[in-house]
Amino acid sequence: MIEAGYELDDKFIGAHHQPVTLMDLVCDQGAEVDRLLRHTGLFYHEVAAGRALASPRQYLQLIHNARRLYPEPELSFLHGQRLFPGHYGAVSALLGNAPDLGQALAVFESAQSLISPLLTTRVARAGDYCCVQWLDACGAGDEYRFLVETMMAGLASVTRWLSGERLPWIFQFSYPRPAYPEQYRVHLGSDLHFDAHMDAMLLPAGYLDRPWPRASATARALARRDCENDLARLGFRTSFIQALYDYLRQRVREPVSLEQAASALGASPATLKRRLRRQGTHFQQLLDRARKHEALHLLQLHGYSNDQVARHLSFNDPTNFRRSFKRWTGLTPSACRRLLARTLDSPDPS
Repeated sequence: MIEAGYELDDKFIGAHHQPVTLMDLVCDQGAEVDRLLRHTGLFYHEVAAGRALASPRQYLQLIHNARRLYPEPELSFLHGQRLFPGHYGAVSALLGNAPDLGQALAVFESAQSLISPLLTTRVARAGDYCCVQWLDACGAGDEYRFLVETMMAGLASVTRWLSGERLPWIFQFSYPRPAYPEQYRVHLGSDLHFDAHMDAMLLPAGYLDRPWPRASATARALARRDCENDLARLGFRTSFIQALYDYLRQRVREPVSLEQAASALGASPATLKRRLRRQGTHFQQLLDRARKHEALHLLQLHGYSNDQVARHLSFNDPTNFRRSFKRWTGLTPSACRRLLARTLDSPDPS
C-alpha cells in the first residue's frame, strides 16, 4: 500500500516555524507584513501567537510574495541559512543533537513533514559518495528553484555548524546556469554543476560517520521520542506525491500501471488522476521522473554501462532505452554519463 501523505491544501505547517523565518527576513528589509501575507489567508497576529497552521499552497504563496517584495537573488540563500536547526520543537532538537552527518540526514528523510514540507530529501550511499537528492514534494511550480537554493544553502549551513568545518559538498542542479551564479559561489561554494538533470548534493561517503562535537545522546533520545509523537499526531511523514514517487521508484523494474498504483492507494484510477491533477502533475510524469532518477543514479554513482541500466529498467531493446532516456533528459545515456562523471572529477570552472 502507498502510505498516506499530505497534499497542497492540507494545513499542518506551523506558520511560526519555517514560514515566519522568511517573513522576518523580508520584513527586516522594510517590507510591510500585510503585503507579504496578501492572498495567503494568514494573519500576522495568529502567526505571532503560534496558532496559525499553513498549507503548502499558502507557504508557496508567501514565497511568491516575498520574492516580489525583495527581488534580490540572495533571498533564497539567506532564508536557507536561517532555517536549520531552527526552533521547531522536537525535530529541531533531534537535528541539533545529531552525532554525525548520517543521522542528521536521517532526520530530513524520516521527518519531512516537520522539517522540510516543500522539498523531499532522499539520501543514497554508493561507492565513494553520498548523494542527497532534493525532490518537489507537492507541486512547487515557479517557486521550485527558490526552494532548491534555500534547502541546499540550509543543509550546507547547518552541517557546517554541527560538524565544526565546511564540508566539501558538490552541488548539482537540474536547471541551466542562472543569471546570478555569483550568489551560488558566495553562499554554496565553487563546486557547482548546472544542467545536471538532478538537484543533488554529493559528498565523500567518509563524512557520513565522522563524529560531531555538539551531540547529546540523552537529548537526542528524548527528542526522537517527541518527534515520533508529533509525526503520529500528524498522521503522515511525507507528501502524497512523494509517497507515490517512492512506490514507483521501488518498482522501476516492473511495468507499473495507473490502475496498479490506484489499487495500492486504495482508490479508483479516476480518483488518483484527480488527486495528481490537483498537485499539478500526472501519473506518467511521476513514472518518468522515477525512472530517470534511477537511471542517473546508476550511471553516476554505481558506474553502470548503458546496457546495464537498460536491463535494470527492464528495457529489452537498447534503442528503446536510449530513446526514452533522451526524452527524459535531452541527452543520450553516453553523453549524460560523461557530464555526470565531470561532476565528480573537478569543480565547474566557469
